[in-house]
Amino acid sequence: MTPRMPSGYAVASFDDIDSTNEEARRRALGGERGPLWITARRQTAGRGRRGRAWESPDGNLMATLLIAPGVPAPEAAGLSFVAALAVHDLIAAYAPRAVVRVKWPNDVLIDGKKAAGILLESGSEAGVGVLPWLAVGIGVNLAHAPEGTPFPATFVGAHGPAPTPSEALAELAEAWETRFRVWRVSGFAAIREAWLAVAAGLGQDIEVRLPGETLTGRFETLMPDGALSLLLPSGARRAVTAGEVFFAAA
Repeated sequence: MTPRMPSGYAVASFDDIDSTNEEARRRALGGERGPLWITARRQTAGRGRRGRAWESPDGNLMATLLIAPGVPAPEAAGLSFVAALAVHDLIAAYAPRAVVRVKWPNDVLIDGKKAAGILLESGSEAGVGVLPWLAVGIGVNLAHAPEGTPFPATFVGAHGPAPTPSEALAELAEAWETRFRVWRVSGFAAIREAWLAVAAGLGQDIEVRLPGETLTGRFETLMPDGALSLLLPSGARRAVTAGEVFFAAA
């Protein structure tokens, strides 16, 4: 069954595919700009951040939104937080008694365990100041959670009746459009405020692993450009734009 979509959005569904992000890339290179949700029951080459494989068993949600954001890359980076809030809203709707939090930069946790991940990929055009297209890849553990991951993982069904992938996509698409509208009208400042309200680890000591360097300090805030503000033991502050966050209990 084709899930309902907000006005103006289309959907393309597959049984099996290499990766919904790859399908978005192929369509974008062919001139398509969306807004289009691409979803699949199974992926054979799903991937997460830093090139990691993303397990894609039947019953979980694998989806990518292809859009033409119409803004430069630094501004489009804020859509990672828009996506995280939309996934938060989806999960919170089906796990109302759980603690659902967003983890910098773009994971969503249920009771401290990872339940979803987001991967943004984009294209570029010489001499053009805005991104011609953006793929917002989203994976949500609905019925299964992977084992042996760097972070403890869980799935929505462990916290209540899980939606089908089709039901989850419909909920996600509505949540995305709501949060995306806020971003378009009020800018990233409004998204930042909403993100901070459900942020995991805010005000706590964390570890941030960077390529070739590991930092420890207190997670102070999300900066206006989306960077994580880390208060180091020395009293200095460090703006982290890319890295992996680990909490003390992890």
